[in-house]
Amino acid sequence: MSAPGVPARVLTVAGSDSGGGAGIQADLKTMLALGVHGMSVITAVTAQNSLGVQGAWELPVEAVRAQYRSVVDDIGVQAVKTGMLASAELVEAVAELISGTDAPAVVDPVGVSKHGDPLLAASALDSVRRKLLPAATVATPNLDEVAQLTGVHVESEDDLRRAAEAVLEHGPRWVLIKGGHLAGGNEAVDLLTDGSAEHWLRAPRHDNRHTHGTGCTLASAIASGLAKGQSVPEAVAAAKEYVTGAIAAGFALGAGIGPVDHGWRFRSPR
Repeated sequence: MSAPGVPARVLTVAGSDSGGGAGIQADLKTMLALGVHGMSVITAVTAQNSLGVQGAWELPVEAVRAQYRSVVDDIGVQAVKTGMLASAELVEAVAELISGTDAPAVVDPVGVSKHGDPLLAASALDSVRRKLLPAATVATPNLDEVAQLTGVHVESEDDLRRAAEAVLEHGPRWVLIKGGHLAGGNEAVDLLTDGSAEHWLRAPRHDNRHTHGTGCTLASAIASGLAKGQSVPEAVAAAKEYVTGAIAAGFALGAGIGPVDHGWRFRSPR
């Protein structure tokens, strides 16, 4: 627990997005907006803007491990969130680190960017299945990541349960299948389940193309809620509400896809 007057502490283990819309930058903005103290372990540096990812350079495993130990051993954490891990070596190192940390872990199994650029080596998928997902309190795959990890292709809302079952077979305590990429409909529908309890989360689908960073933001918001002592269903419901507002307020940057607005609750009415 945090000392009186000290906010809950959340650690993000992810890549840097130079455009500021996703990755470490989105995670820290989300954590600030939700009243927790955000800390970071940078796994990779990307050259990235509204048009896509122009380059990516992963950090050595020893640099990632040193950052993690530096924060956890001195400051401590109430939750950990993982994002872009790039390689099998980094996936396995981070899985070992979070398995040895007494705090809930939210695993966003990032496979590709919003623009379709690969952010995880194909050789790392097996490590995600065998090492990372079993260490997760909550895994938050989108439909493309479900297909990558399990081979299950979701075509309709009815397929979300089958997708969840396939991911749960790899060991996370809870899975949130994000249905935002489902075609059609006026709602963005997600399914949260631990294999017995089911929570269907629905929100209006906003007609806004500026959605860069949605997955990072949602996972960080869930971790923030868990760090503050919320249950998994409470944290996910609150995160869904926050990210829905951020999507609605997303704005244009550059010539491509702009970011969600992490500070939407602080803006004066537009």
